[in-house]
Formats: sequence, structure tokens, C-alpha cells
Amino acid sequence: MNASMPQKEMHWNRTRNLMIMHMVVWFIFSFVVHWFAPQLNKFSMFGWPLGFYMAAQGSLIVFVVQIFMFAKQQDRIDRECGMAEED
Repeated sequence: MNASMPQKEMHWNRTRNLMIMHMVVWFIFSFVVHWFAPQLNKFSMFGWPLGFYMAAQGSLIVFVVQIFMFAKQQDRIDRECGMAEED
């Protein structure tokens, strides 16, 4: 299905904003949490220091959830803008 130019621009704008949002989350859980691990270790989660827990498990869980959320959100954007692949 051919989309008009404004639809393509709207699709790209929404896709770009979604990517930026997910890249910010990725950056926070890849770098910021690890930079502040010593300060986070003052708190505990399930008996482990929070900084250690976030570095060992928490970030990985966030990344897996983020992949599924991104796919679902991008599919919704594609469908609303008329750019979805046929099922």
C-alpha cells in the first residue's frame, strides 16, 4: 500500500521518537546504573546489593522486555500509518 508523503513523514517521526525513547532507556540501564553501582549497593534487593543485582540481572531483564515492547509499539505505529506488512 502506497502511503502519501505526510503519512510517511508522520510514520518516520513516530518511529524516530520511539527509537530515541528506547535508546535512552537502553543507555540508562547499560551505563548509568553501572556508574552508580557503588551508591546503589547501599540498598538491597532479594538479599543482594542493588547495584550488583541491577548489573547481573536487572539490566538483562529490562533489555529483553524492551525488545518485546519495541516490536509491539513499532507494529502499532506501522498499522496506524498504513505501513504494516501483511499478516
